[in-house]
Amino acid sequence: MPATTTLKLPDDLKARIAKAAKQTGKTSHAFMVEALQLQTELAERRREFVQSALLAEQEVAQYGLVYDADEVFSHLRDRLAGRSSQAPKPVKL
Repeated sequence: MPATTTLKLPDDLKARIAKAAKQTGKTSHAFMVEALQLQTELAERRREFVQSALLAEQEVAQYGLVYDADEVFSHLRDRLAGRSSQAPKPVKL
């Protein structure tokens, strides 16, 4: 069962939401629920991205192996163009 939450919005924001919701054929409630869902998903993805970056940083610190970005991009461009390309080799820092 959905929980009830009360939001106290400034009048100007409430009016903007009502206008935007009407233009999209939604109720103000549906518009705000969708906005909250999208912002929550964005925050979750950002947190996952940062965690992934921190793990990658730890891995580099542990093993000292990295790839040259120019070589990686060149390899990807070649593969996307259907050309054979040797995968870049990691180098020690």
